[in-house]
Formats: sequence, C-alpha cells, structure tokens
Amino acid sequence: MSDTNFVYLTKERLVELEKELQDMKTSGRKSIAAKIAEARAHGDLSENAEYDAAKEEQGLFELRISKLESILARARVIDTSQFPQDEVHILSTVLVKNINNQKTFTYLLVSPEEADFQSGKISITSPVGHGLLGKKVGEKVKVKAPAGMLDFEILSIK
Repeated sequence: MSDTNFVYLTKERLVELEKELQDMKTSGRKSIAAKIAEARAHGDLSENAEYDAAKEEQGLFELRISKLESILARARVIDTSQFPQDEVHILSTVLVKNINNQKTFTYLLVSPEEADFQSGKISITSPVGHGLLGKKVGEKVKVKAPAGMLDFEILSIK
C-alpha cells in the first residue's frame, strides 16, 4: 500500500471516529431497522413513501459505516515530535497574513478527513495547505486557489 492511501489522524480524531462507528453499528442500526419496520407496517410497500425514505436513509447510513471502516483501516496516528518545529507540517497551527488585504488567518493543517474550514482546519491537500507545507516563519507563499492567486506571509508556526 502506498503512503497516499494512509489517512493521517490525530489520536483524538481516531477515538472520535471509532466511537461514531461503534454507535452507528449498535444503536444507529437498531434505530434505522425500527423506522423501516414502522413504515412497513403502514401497508402496501409499492406506494409507501415513508418506507422508501427509510430504505434510502438505511443505504446512506450503511455507506457512512463503510466509509468510516475504510478510514479506520487506513488510519495512522501522527506523532508531531518527529517533525522539525521551525517549518509547517501536518498539525501545525500557522498564522498567516494575506499580503493583498492585510488580514491575518490562523489555520491548523490537517488530513482531508479532518478538514473543517469553519473551525480553521484546512487540509494539507487544499491549495493553501499544500502551499504552506515545508515553509518557515517570514517566508512568502504564492498560492493558486479557485478564488485566484493568493499571497501569504507566514507570521508564526506552532
């Protein structure tokens, strides 16, 4: 298996995903089965929209379980102590200044599976995340993003 098939997670995120999977396989499946049974009790299945909706929900639910199992099977916990502390790497918290508008942003670089832009977690595979990797404080970075060319200066790395 090549390195690109691995999913790099923090220990905390690994525990969260394991708990979510366990909950889905136990109480979640029971809940879906109960919805299907209730819808089935309403009569003719060929004209039962509630039954169709419950079956569709079950399919999406099982798809999520499958995805979680795949992620966990490929998961690798990251030990950041092995990374140089003076350059940007996965799990670095980076304070950058957008040179064009002088606004500052704080990003935590994470794996694609942990990315959540609203909470400041950006993927190392995103244009900005990828552009910041390996850079040091004071360096300027040009990033080609969907919004156009962005210019950043790295102010700090934690």
